[in-house]
Amino acid sequence: MASFEFASVMSLTASLASIAVLFSLCVLALAALRLKAASALIYLSCFVASAALLVSGATHLFRGSAPEALTLALGLPWLGAHFRLDALSSVFLVILNLGSASACVFAVGYGRHEHARGRVLPFFPVFLAAMNLVVLAADAFTFLVSWEFMSLSSWALVMAHHREPENAHAGYVYILMASLGTVALLLAFGVLAGATGAYDFASIRATPPAPLAAALVLALVLVGAGSKAGLAPLHVWLPLAHPAAPSHVSALMSGVMTKVAVYGFIRVMFDLIGAPQWWWGLVVLVAGGLTAVLGVLFALIQTDLKRVLAYSTIENIGFIFVGLGLALAFEANGLPAAAALAFTAALFHAFNHTLFKSLLFFGSGAVLNATGSRDMEKQGGLIHRMPVTAFAFLVGCAAISALPPLNGFASEWLTLQAILWSPQLEEWPLKILTPGVGGLLALSAALAGACFVRAFGVVFLGRPRSREAAEAREVDPWSLAAMGALAAMCLIVGLLPGFVIDALAPATQAAVGAQMSAQAEIPWLSIVPIAESRSSYNGLLVFAFIVSSMTIAALTIHWLASRALRRTPAWDCGFPDANPITQYGAGSVAQPIRRVFGDFVFRAVEHVEMPPPGSTAPARFRVEVRDRLWDALYKPISGFISYASEKLNYLQFLTIRSYLSFVFASLVILLLALALWPQ
Repeated sequence: MASFEFASVMSLTASLASIAVLFSLCVLALAALRLKAASALIYLSCFVASAALLVSGATHLFRGSAPEALTLALGLPWLGAHFRLDALSSVFLVILNLGSASACVFAVGYGRHEHARGRVLPFFPVFLAAMNLVVLAADAFTFLVSWEFMSLSSWALVMAHHREPENAHAGYVYILMASLGTVALLLAFGVLAGATGAYDFASIRATPPAPLAAALVLALVLVGAGSKAGLAPLHVWLPLAHPAAPSHVSALMSGVMTKVAVYGFIRVMFDLIGAPQWWWGLVVLVAGGLTAVLGVLFALIQTDLKRVLAYSTIENIGFIFVGLGLALAFEANGLPAAAALAFTAALFHAFNHTLFKSLLFFGSGAVLNATGSRDMEKQGGLIHRMPVTAFAFLVGCAAISALPPLNGFASEWLTLQAILWSPQLEEWPLKILTPGVGGLLALSAALAGACFVRAFGVVFLGRPRSREAAEAREVDPWSLAAMGALAAMCLIVGLLPGFVIDALAPATQAAVGAQMSAQAEIPWLSIVPIAESRSSYNGLLVFAFIVSSMTIAALTIHWLASRALRRTPAWDCGFPDANPITQYGAGSVAQPIRRVFGDFVFRAVEHVEMPPPGSTAPARFRVEVRDRLWDALYKPISGFISYASEKLNYLQFLTIRSYLSFVFASLVILLLALALWPQ
């Protein structure tokens, strides 16, 4: 027993020691910038620290250790810095550091091409350390300080290429939204602490807030965590900031940092706030469903490859929040088995999203390195020049499109299975809206398939649309190793989802008071979320069927076909012009979707400039797409701030006498307010 407790203590201590190493690597990066091998040294050191954190989290989770707490003499004098390693934080340690370790391996090769490494290397380990500190924090002060470190370090990485105007704008919007989120979380923890001012999580957990205060906390946490995760309508920064950062940082922000926001939401709403109300689930459910559809629709019309992936992250965050909303609704209705299914589906999809979204961002970084462009209209034919990257990217596209037997299908299928429990809910709003949200998820899953067929086809198939694409070469072995490892994990997790579900069981038990039945014990390694008579899934059998069908078809064609070698031109779609520009491009593939949803969702306007008869000037076609949420919510605020700033600008030109008069008047007003305040 003593050795068991010692191992638990060592897991938390080892995690904090690894985080301290990551912080120290910031100083080492500043000192070693002039060295040629500085990038490889820092990234490999970050990999070792991330791997240690991954092992610590996995060890604590798989041993089923009791929660372990530690208080350090840091932070506020009367509070200290509280840290806690429990099942939930262990799961997210595994998720975060799996993505972080793969990003470090990819960065060893990718970093050789980074021309602004002095603005990347010092902040990269701080970013990793801050995300892990958020997961281990056990008091509001430590949580918020770590959260702010995460926001500021990621903002610095977004601004690494600040001389590009789009990046400067992205960094500006990101820091504003990050500040809004931090303020919202600060207020949420203030409400949770109440009049006692006890900011450690143990005290907050022991004194849940009143219903009205809890509703306010829900709203504030949705703003605070939702803005960082990319929940609509707080998503506006994400498609700007994620493409602006270096590709390995983009993978961290999209595949890892958004999960820190999910963790923050779960920690408050499933742990600190007390028993849920049914309508909490309704709010989160609807927000998640709308976010999923909005994200994939915008992803479908983008021509910047990294922006496609950024908008796709919004869609997947919607899936995760639908699962969390269902879990809240089921728990409030006393349906622990359904709550466990929905919560497990949300955690499982968070884990899966880290795998395939990191893989896809690595693939986009490889394409960027090889061609120097993120514009899909300038790519094409890369499957012949970058076959390994193309295969890994194809696996990621299939996984994110929820195609069996890959991992994305398993978690999205679990979410839809949880929706089938909705008739057992008592409240009519939930009975009506939950199937509707299920329809939205089905629509978003179908559109995601179309989105990534378009992305892979335009970038890797066809003929090169630019000289850079025609001259592209495969990337370095480090980058290929990172992509290959993630592609293999997407397949393995999809084939054996039961083991992942069982690993998530302790966190599910702690959050909703129940867990799914042990899936690894089911014959043939199937997963049965509800009952075998209702539904089951076996990734191994699906994989065997796909492989055997492909093999039989290939052998049949080989045996029956002629042995003669035949060469013929590729189908030209009715356009025999050999110019590659006549191929279907990213914009032309997306045109039907844009026209169906354009007026309602995108506010799309098509501009056609047609020269008069006889003129040799080219015709021009341009599409202008607007985000209605930006125009409705953020543009008026931006305009008001600009107007107010302009009107108040005269204050900086006042005399000393005027300034002293303002200070005196403010002091008098504050004293009067204090005197009139009811005691």
